[in-house]
Amino acid sequence: MKEILYIEIPVPDTSTVRQWLQTEFEPGIGEKVLTPDGFRLRSAKNQESYKINSQNLPIELSIFVWSVQRTTYLKVFRWSTQPFPQEQQIIKRLIADIRNRFPNHYPQPPTIDLSKQSIFEALAPYYPLTVKYFQKMPNGEYDLKRVYWWEQRWRQGVQNPQKPAQVVFSHYQNWSDAIRHASQAEKCHPPRYANGKQKTQTFDTQSLASNPQYDLIYIGGALGVIHAAVMAKLGYKVLLVERLPFGRMNREWNISRDEIQSLIDINLLTAAEVEAIIAREYKDGFNKFFDAYIPKKLRAPVLHTPTVLNLSLDSEKLLQLCGQKLQAAGGEIWEETEFIRADIYTSEVMVTLKDLKNKVQKQVSGRVLVDAMGTASPIAWQLNGGRAFDSVCPTVGAVIERGFEPGVWDPEYGDVLHSHGDISRGRQLIWELFPGAKEEITIYLFHYHQVNSKNPGSLLEMYEDFFAILPEYRRCDVDKLVWKKATFGYIPGHFSVGSSDRTVAFDRIISIGDAASLQSPLVFTGFGSLVRNLERLTTLLDVALKHNLLSSQYLNKIRAFQNNIAVTWMFSKGMMVPTGKFLPPERINAMLNNFFGLLADEPKQVADDFIKDRFDWFTFNRLALKAAWKNPALLLWIWELAGAKDLLRWLSNYFDFTRHTFISILLRGWLPNVLRRLRPWLESRYPTLWLQLLAINYSLSVDKRRFPNPAVEVTKEQQLQKSIVN
Repeated sequence: MKEILYIEIPVPDTSTVRQWLQTEFEPGIGEKVLTPDGFRLRSAKNQESYKINSQNLPIELSIFVWSVQRTTYLKVFRWSTQPFPQEQQIIKRLIADIRNRFPNHYPQPPTIDLSKQSIFEALAPYYPLTVKYFQKMPNGEYDLKRVYWWEQRWRQGVQNPQKPAQVVFSHYQNWSDAIRHASQAEKCHPPRYANGKQKTQTFDTQSLASNPQYDLIYIGGALGVIHAAVMAKLGYKVLLVERLPFGRMNREWNISRDEIQSLIDINLLTAAEVEAIIAREYKDGFNKFFDAYIPKKLRAPVLHTPTVLNLSLDSEKLLQLCGQKLQAAGGEIWEETEFIRADIYTSEVMVTLKDLKNKVQKQVSGRVLVDAMGTASPIAWQLNGGRAFDSVCPTVGAVIERGFEPGVWDPEYGDVLHSHGDISRGRQLIWELFPGAKEEITIYLFHYHQVNSKNPGSLLEMYEDFFAILPEYRRCDVDKLVWKKATFGYIPGHFSVGSSDRTVAFDRIISIGDAASLQSPLVFTGFGSLVRNLERLTTLLDVALKHNLLSSQYLNKIRAFQNNIAVTWMFSKGMMVPTGKFLPPERINAMLNNFFGLLADEPKQVADDFIKDRFDWFTFNRLALKAAWKNPALLLWIWELAGAKDLLRWLSNYFDFTRHTFISILLRGWLPNVLRRLRPWLESRYPTLWLQLLAINYSLSVDKRRFPNPAVEVTKEQQLQKSIVN
């Protein structure tokens, strides 16, 4: 028996496909003999001569369908080694008819009016399983409204990338100010009107306040409060604005012990406080991808990553703790308050907000606005035009309090990356599982997705999949699970070509976390990126504030960009199915097995460094060459997925990574010590040069722990705290 065709049909209703195969599809030759899952095709002509061959097997085709992951798959097998008459023509006709009858479909959520019905009533006809299980969750109605809102906000940005809503407006007092600011911001996209035309500068002749109410105004209270608490402890007057009740989270957070150490190093948390927010520390994390239909030489064993994302954090406790530290340092928190717009003047940024409780607008002024709104950020869309985000991971899941049968999962272990099937309706679905406190388990389902206006990526579609196929992933009765809360969001990525390719700042505005979209393409979100780069981001912003270096020219240097992350964007590109295209269903799993198999053969530290974005140029090249040698077809697969344009962009990235590596080798041995000695003289006389050199110092190493920061002195107390945690 030989397999001659394996394709994915993007239809959840397998019975419809089966019926079409049995009653409507005409192969043009032979006799159809119906089977429970399809049909057998045998020759009508000279039937006896084709019935039996030398292996005593019938010369016929077996065509059948099955369902996994709410998706239909079809295979065609030939029983014997002898080809069936007109075999290739039959296969071509079958594929063409299937693609014509069952094309790709990218459904959009319905337009609903919640003044006339509940979110459950509105969505039940379209997403019945989602409504059913959200009704069983505490705050389920509120969270489902948030899912719907988040998807609508994301779609609005993706479907109108060249005409983003304008929320940032520039005002200068006179022409000399305008010329000065324009020259400083020449590399930054200016604010634009909704029609996409460049904004003409207008000048406010009224006198502006010389003393803003706050030094820093943060919009977004999840990642924002971590950064804000550090800046408040440095003595700045801080306001944090959160659209939700403060402390509520759409996601849970996982991290490793060596990474969370940065919160201690920067004096935000003590060692005891870190221990208090750890819900569980598991022994090992698994990485395994479906390999039933790929060549044996590409199948990979389980990759063990015991120190990747192995700390499950109590995210709400962390937020509350940072909120308390923020307020203890004199900061303020305005919850259930929505950002409306920002008006930039020469001496301040005026922020218009809406109190969602009282339905009233108010204004507040600050020296700098920090955008921590994630992918929902209209500021990020405006500043970056059509390329705010290149890729995204639509992510859904839940915290499950209990309900799994004993033996289904050992809470001492986590699933870092796992797939249990091939491409599903144009997506390679991937699971994550992290044990929490007591019997709690947090499970995510996501896929890597290239941003496309026709196919933005749907949270609601993903949730319907999540509840339907959860028992396929981990044995359970979904109706017996006790749900604690929903977890969801859009995790963005940006294909940066060089360190200044993406705009993360404008005059008196800077983006952090997911809004800045500079994180790893593998397993880390804006949280991981922020924590690992917290010292870098806060120290540079401190310097900018001290010396009033608050135009885009300077604020754009404050970013979490890493050259090694930029080159691995192509890796995530290899996990995306281009919109409108069909790939062999096993293609992405084959690529993942190919590469993770190499990591499994390496020392554990290599895999740990790679997944944590600490790999260097030499390791990257060695692994890339091994992957190509093991599977030469990999290069062709990448070409098919990326295309010439993205490959050229990647080559530019690779050359930049190479250049950066050799500069780092030349400078990292002596530059930090020289800067430390020169700091008192250099910072006071040439603050702009100091900021530039400090930014370069941070960017020269892929692992900041190996690279001392000349702007931060490590105290004996901090060294003791670090030794306690380690």
